Amino acid sequence: MTDHVEDIAPVVDDVRSTSQLDEEGDIAADYIEELLDIADLDGDIDITARNGRAYVAVNDGDGSSLAGLSSPETVNALQELTRLAVQNKTGEFSRLILDIGGSRAARTRELQELVETVIAKITAGSEREALPAMSSYERKLVHDFVSEAGFHSESEGEGRGRHIVVSAAL
Repeated sequence: MTDHVEDIAPVVDDVRSTSQLDEEGDIAADYIEELLDIADLDGDIDITARNGRAYVAVNDGDGSSLAGLSSPETVNALQELTRLAVQNKTGEFSRLILDIGGSRAARTRELQELVETVIAKITAGSEREALPAMSSYERKLVHDFVSEAGFHSESEGEGRGRHIVVSAAL
């Protein structure tokens, strides 16, 4: 009698090399530059790699105003379009992060303040507090803020309705 060994597919981490991230950033920058040209806007584009993701930042150029493109909803929509453009060129899903006019830093501050407000409610006696639906990137930031404060958070819901519920530490 022979032993039967099952073939188990190896777990593959989606870790991108620096050259892959640079390629994603370059493709994204070209796409965003074309968009800015169509909209007749100026912007300086910076590309970096952070935490295994290409990070593309569009900053105000000389006298340019990117305020019309820097709302969270618009940045998220443009990020998804940019990810699709990258995927179309590389054949691989992209997890790049797009920042327009400092919108990510502003949103990070808003999320930090939201977490502080929710934690104050829990400290005052609320058992749990649900936050509004947000993107996976924003949920990651919130989970980190909640954990740093010594509280517990879980994501609930599906799709666009996915949100975080915060409670006292378990």
